[in-house]
Amino acid sequence: MRLLVIDTATQALSVALLEDGQVIGRFHQVVGRGHAEALLPAIAALPDGGRADAIAVDVGPGSFTGVRIGIAAARALALAWNIPIHGYSAPSLIAAMAAKNHGDGAIAVTITGGHGELFWQCFTADGLTATNGIASTPIAELAGLLDIATLYGTGAEALITARGMGQAVSLYPDAADYGLIATVAPLPPSPIYGRGADAKTMAERAAS
Repeated sequence: MRLLVIDTATQALSVALLEDGQVIGRFHQVVGRGHAEALLPAIAALPDGGRADAIAVDVGPGSFTGVRIGIAAARALALAWNIPIHGYSAPSLIAAMAAKNHGDGAIAVTITGGHGELFWQCFTADGLTATNGIASTPIAELAGLLDIATLYGTGAEALITARGMGQAVSLYPDAADYGLIATVAPLPPSPIYGRGADAKTMAERAAS
């Protein structure tokens, strides 16, 4: 069983090919922008061109553009290869990654949003169970709301700076670590925006 994992929800471009849970090919780089141009070449460079029996894709929240790029590519490949596709959330993967070196207590994941806000979600110490829904909150407000000492994710440093105390561990979701959440219930391959999208497609504008 081969699984192609695609993650473009943050500034990182991350893809991995897993065979029976073992990583046999990966690419992970913090590129900032340019996911659209670099994603398909990164997949093509994987063993057998990334050909898999199923696809898992990060559905957000994070970069609106990045989330759409990853899902669009995953859907296109799933259609072309006639294979199933499912989603997973960015906070869930970051939380599971954080749990590997985390002590006791809750794990708080923060992801850079827009308009001065951060996406955030808390998890149990094992990183596998969310204790609240995904939210988007202004940084200044969130600084007074989250009292967990160590924060993880792409927005951790900004929040610790605003709070003036605590420890920030910058983590980007890594497709090669997907096995950490393989037992978590899969999500539909549809975007999780966390708040209203800044831009909408023509179809979305017509429906609103």
